[in-house]
Amino acid sequence: MRFLIPVLVLILTPLACLAERVEVRPGQGALARAIATARPGDDLVLGEGTYAGPVQIDKPLTLTGPLARIAGPGEGSVITVTAPNVTISGVTITGAGARLSEFDSGIRLLKGAQGARVEGVTLIGNLIGIDVHGATGVTIRGNRIEGRNDLRVPERGPGIYVWNAPRLLVEHNQISKGRDGVFITTSNEAVYRGNRFSDLRFAFHSMYANRIEVTDNISHGNDMGFAFMYSTRLIVERNLSEGDANHGFFMNFANKAELRQNEVRNGGEKCLFVYNSNHNLFDGNRFADCGIGVHFTAGSQGNVLTGNAFVGNRTQVKYVGTRWLEWSDGARGNYWSDQAGFDVNGDGLVDSPYRPNDSIDQLVWSQPAARLLMGTPAVQLIRWSQSRFPGLLPGGVIDSHPLVSPEGAGLPQGDPS
Repeated sequence: MRFLIPVLVLILTPLACLAERVEVRPGQGALARAIATARPGDDLVLGEGTYAGPVQIDKPLTLTGPLARIAGPGEGSVITVTAPNVTISGVTITGAGARLSEFDSGIRLLKGAQGARVEGVTLIGNLIGIDVHGATGVTIRGNRIEGRNDLRVPERGPGIYVWNAPRLLVEHNQISKGRDGVFITTSNEAVYRGNRFSDLRFAFHSMYANRIEVTDNISHGNDMGFAFMYSTRLIVERNLSEGDANHGFFMNFANKAELRQNEVRNGGEKCLFVYNSNHNLFDGNRFADCGIGVHFTAGSQGNVLTGNAFVGNRTQVKYVGTRWLEWSDGARGNYWSDQAGFDVNGDGLVDSPYRPNDSIDQLVWSQPAARLLMGTPAVQLIRWSQSRFPGLLPGGVIDSHPLVSPEGAGLPQGDPS
C-alpha cells in the first residue's frame, strides 16, 4: 500500500498544474496554431493586432487580449467552442457570415462547452453575437454586442441566441442593432439581469422558456421591449421599457408569471399587452404615456392586478368581453390617473369603483366605423346612462378598490436606469 499512494498521486495530479501563460503575436495562422499546440488549461494572451478566424477551441483554455481583434472571413462563425471550461475575455470579434440557417456567429458555444465564460468581449457586425447552442452552465457577462442593421429585419440575427442552455447567466451586457437583443427558444432555468438594449426589434424575446428570471434590464428605443411567448413560471422584476414604439411588455400564452415593479416610460402603442395568458400576477408596476395602458384579450383569466399605476395613457384599458374582471386583490386595487373620485375616510382608496370601459368603447373597438357616431346625442345619452347605472354595462374590467395616488401603488423606489 505504501508504494501505491505515490503512484496514485502522480496519476491524479491535475493537468492544470502543467498549464502556463502563452503569449501570442499576430501572424498568418498564429491563433489557430496557438490553440492547436496549447495544453488544457493554458492561458493564451493575444498581443495587439488582428488574428484570422475561424478557429475552433476543443480543449479547456483561456483566451484573452484587450487589444486583440479576431476577424472572420465573412463566412461561418468566427470562434466555435466545443470543450468545457473555456473562457473568452477582452477581445474584439468581427467577420461572421450571414446565414441564419447555419447560426453564423461571433462566438458559438456548442453542446460540449459546459461552463463556458464570455466576459468583456466586443462583438461588432456579426449576424449573431453569441450563440449558446446546447451548452449548460454558461456565463455571458459585461460584453458589448452590436449587430447588423444593413440587412432586412427577417435576415438579421439576435445579439444572443439561446437554445437548450439551462443554468445560463446573462448579465450586464450592452446589446444594440440586429433583430432581437436576446432570443430564447426551448431553454429553461436561466437568469437575465442588468442588460441594456437599444435599436432593436425586440429587446428581450422568449419562446418556450420556463423558470427564467428577467430583472433590472433596460430597453430603450426599440420596436418592442419585453416579449414572453409560450413560457411559464417567469420572474420579471424592475425592468424598464423607455420609448419603445409598439409594446412595453408583451405576453402571449405566458402563464404563472410574476411581474413586479417594472416600468413603461414614454410608451408607444401599448404599455402591456396580454393575449391568452393566465394566472399571472402584476404587482407594483407603472405603465405610463402609452396609447393603451393595458390590452387584455383572447380569454386571459385568473390574472391578479394590484398596486399598479396607470398614468397618462390615452386609453387606460382595452378589454372586449362580456365577463366581469376584478382588478384588485383583497382591498388593494390600482391607481388610475383619469379617475375623478374622493377618499372621504382617508384610507388611501377612492370611494367609488373604477370602470374604464363601457359598451360604446367595445362597439368602437369591434366596429371602427362607429367612431363617426361618437359625438351624437344618442351615444352621449347611452354613456351617461351607463355611468349612472352600472348594471347596464355588458361586462368588463372593474377595480373595486382603486388607489388615490401612485405613491400607494408600490412602485420602484429608485430609477432603474
